[in-house]
Amino acid sequence: MTVHTPLASCNVFLDLLAREAAPVEFEEPVASARAAGADPETLAQLEAAKLTALRVSAGMRRQARREAELTALFDLAGDLAGLRDLDAILEAIVRRARRLLSADIAYVSLNDDQRGETRIRMTDGSISAAFRRLRIPLGDGLGGLVAQTAMPYSTDHYLRDPQFRHHAHIDAAVAEEALVAILGVPMRVGSRVIGVLYAANRTERPFAPEQAVLLGSLAAHAALAIDNARLLAETRATVEELNAVNARLKARGAAIERAAQAHDRMTALVVKGGDAADVAAVVTEVLGGTLYVLDPAGRCLATSGDPDGAPLPEDELAAVTGAAQPRGGTTRHGDLWVTPISTPGEALGTLVLRSGAELDDADRRILERAALVTALLMLLRRSPAEAQARAQGELLDDLLDGKAAGAVGDRAALEARMRRAGLERNVPYVVLSARCASSRSRGRAAFWAASYAAAARGLAAARGEEVVLLLPGDAPGEIARRVAKELGAALAAPVTVGGAGPVRELSGVPAAHREARRCADTLLALDRMDDGADAGELGFVGLLIGAHRDARGFLEATLGPVLDYDARRGTSLVRTLETYFGCRCALSRTAERLHVHINTVHQRLHRVSRLLGEDWQEPERALEIQLALRLHRLRS
Repeated sequence: MTVHTPLASCNVFLDLLAREAAPVEFEEPVASARAAGADPETLAQLEAAKLTALRVSAGMRRQARREAELTALFDLAGDLAGLRDLDAILEAIVRRARRLLSADIAYVSLNDDQRGETRIRMTDGSISAAFRRLRIPLGDGLGGLVAQTAMPYSTDHYLRDPQFRHHAHIDAAVAEEALVAILGVPMRVGSRVIGVLYAANRTERPFAPEQAVLLGSLAAHAALAIDNARLLAETRATVEELNAVNARLKARGAAIERAAQAHDRMTALVVKGGDAADVAAVVTEVLGGTLYVLDPAGRCLATSGDPDGAPLPEDELAAVTGAAQPRGGTTRHGDLWVTPISTPGEALGTLVLRSGAELDDADRRILERAALVTALLMLLRRSPAEAQARAQGELLDDLLDGKAAGAVGDRAALEARMRRAGLERNVPYVVLSARCASSRSRGRAAFWAASYAAAARGLAAARGEEVVLLLPGDAPGEIARRVAKELGAALAAPVTVGGAGPVRELSGVPAAHREARRCADTLLALDRMDDGADAGELGFVGLLIGAHRDARGFLEATLGPVLDYDARRGTSLVRTLETYFGCRCALSRTAERLHVHINTVHQRLHRVSRLLGEDWQEPERALEIQLALRLHRLRS
């Protein structure tokens, strides 16, 4: 029979503490003593020792968690010290916040004091594009409240929380993201709030006070890092920027020095007029391995490194060129390190480094810097035809902004630019606004439009989500449909084109552009994704429907029961209504035009009354029904 003494009890629980046992294991010594018939005093001592051990164990777990959090904060501070780009800093912050708090989503917003709002700049775990573009007025919503009061705030259920002002577009974005519990803490530099750091869950999982403290610590690091990034961005000279980076990252020693030297040498190549092969030679001299410079189709433009290095096998080449690469980022495929060569609107190629060595952050930045310099050299070597296309685009930009037709003294310069661009005076022009369904096709769309406009003796320019064309002609709707068809075929994707004009004075280009954009917005609202038209062809719909109106909802609310009835039973109630209104509500003329008996018309209209209500012929409702009938005809 086992004898349980106080000393033996302590030893048992000490052993459990030493091996960091789970709390449930602390019950076993007490259960064993009870099963062995220990006396009540011994059981009481064991129970007391167990409770003390559990408290110690809980304290040890809290200490371990706190040490892990402090280590994570220390690591974050080190990571932020190595970042100079604002987006990279924000991405590191939200990624770390989401992991440390085990949240469904983490995001950060930065204040715009001039506009009086805070705008979401970076998210981790988001699924809603509308949420990522959200702008929150100071004082509205949880984020606006935190940004205005400079105090943390947590809610267990955002949409039902009455403690802050709700705003329709904010609540809609939060609902689309399916967020429920949200914690927000201010990011402060001194006494100034520069933004808000958030963690959120898609279920009612409230955040504990210690989580708010941890997120506040992350926000403090974030605020300092963001402020440093903004100050660093003001430094224009590359040498001063590198000196500042070397001063803050001196502890990293040789790696940073190697990166600085590589950057200086690549910058010198730009000044001396080097090419992609020269950049590749610098990279392989610093990092080793073999570097391949590929064009967008995967063809090798230059190679540097091992002179006996074999070309990329077909399977590796397909994996590299087929993988979606983050712009400006480096990814790994086996022993290949891949970095895209790109501009914000165009993919120019890929750098592929074959190296068995592990590349640290500094080495990856060398490869990414090489891609940037290679892109710059490629752009500098573009053909004169592309330079001419850029000049034409700049002229169209100036015309759209109303800058090119200003003072009288500028007329001679304007006419000279028009002659160089191939434009003719006293010729009518139409303005087109083209929208691509796929954002990845916009760069190709801009290139196609420039070539198309040059052949037609017109102009083209990419502006945000649209491509604008100024083409000779006096039929904007017809030209818009032709461009939509040809551009859509070239891109293998739907293209929507709104047209306006003709204009005979260049001062009328801005107004025509606005009208063309409205037409394109209307076509998109009508789900005519692969079509073109001008305002005259759309009639009143161009005034009734904008980019954010719900055409389908209007139809269903106004004519839904009648449309459903016709669809189910194959009747002609919609046609009868159109004819009835077209005949000024005269029953006999309606019957004549439909070639039916007047009693049939009366029965059909009685059916309409039962479907839409007895007041459907009242002036206000009759107008809505007629508009819906016209809209239904256009959509069909």
